[in-house]
Amino acid sequence: MFPAFLTTLFFSFSAVCASRSTRLLGPITANFWRLVLATSFLAAWAHFYGEGLKGPALALFIWSGVIGFGFGDVGFFLALPSLGPRLTLLIVQCFAAPLAALMEWFWLGTTLHAMQIVYGVTILVGVAIALVPSEHLEVSLRSFRIAILWAMVGAFGQALGAVMSRKAFAISTAEGMNVDGITSAYQRILGGVLIAGIAYLLLSRRDKPRREHRSTTAMLFWLVLNSLAGPSLGVACYQWALKIAPSGVVLPIVATTPLVVMPFSRLIENERFTKRSVIGGILAVLGAVGLTLAG
Repeated sequence: MFPAFLTTLFFSFSAVCASRSTRLLGPITANFWRLVLATSFLAAWAHFYGEGLKGPALALFIWSGVIGFGFGDVGFFLALPSLGPRLTLLIVQCFAAPLAALMEWFWLGTTLHAMQIVYGVTILVGVAIALVPSEHLEVSLRSFRIAILWAMVGAFGQALGAVMSRKAFAISTAEGMNVDGITSAYQRILGGVLIAGIAYLLLSRRDKPRREHRSTTAMLFWLVLNSLAGPSLGVACYQWALKIAPSGVVLPIVATTPLVVMPFSRLIENERFTKRSVIGGILAVLGAVGLTLAG
């Protein structure tokens, strides 16, 4: 499960870079331009060294991006204002993994053995311990319910997008085509950048970036790092992981991303750890090690 661990590492670093670029550009604008840059990086590889836009599963990879990158991210960001980042991440990460496992079982017939399920649940419990918020949310019951629904949309989008990628790899293999992780990430991001572009056109005026200390150099620096680490290298490794392992195994490992973010946040943002986050992180890491050995 080496590619799943690489995914987690890249996604974690990307999250910290995204925090910086979002503050400088605003969330809608930063998200759109990071995907545009990532599409350019991935296209350069895919068209010169990979399969480009070829393959029997091209349409399915693109739809996987529409569902996962597009609607999954929309649900996540719409839940954030009411639920906050910790509870939103908790819901999305901890529901996406079992949803993906069930979807893949129904659609592709993939089953997990008992120890894989046990270690996968251990990871999710560790994530839950680390992320569950201690403070009470100051939102109305109606806003809370709507935000929960949006968070579930995010979890459903992430899960279905992953399973669609698994199906696309299966179709490609059956047709005798070996689609690499970077090529599939490129095909997948085309659907995501389409949805992000629509959101940018409709909502970018609502962005409220911080005006202090804004410079073109800083904006480009954090934007490029974010696009390289997350939707480029991170998604390429994610697709690589989905190519060789069930989504019910890959997603619990990727769910540890919020925990792996902590060292980067400490280094770059000077954030402090809590005892609960450390305990949850240790439990999740033990589960990830067990899941790797069980596979």
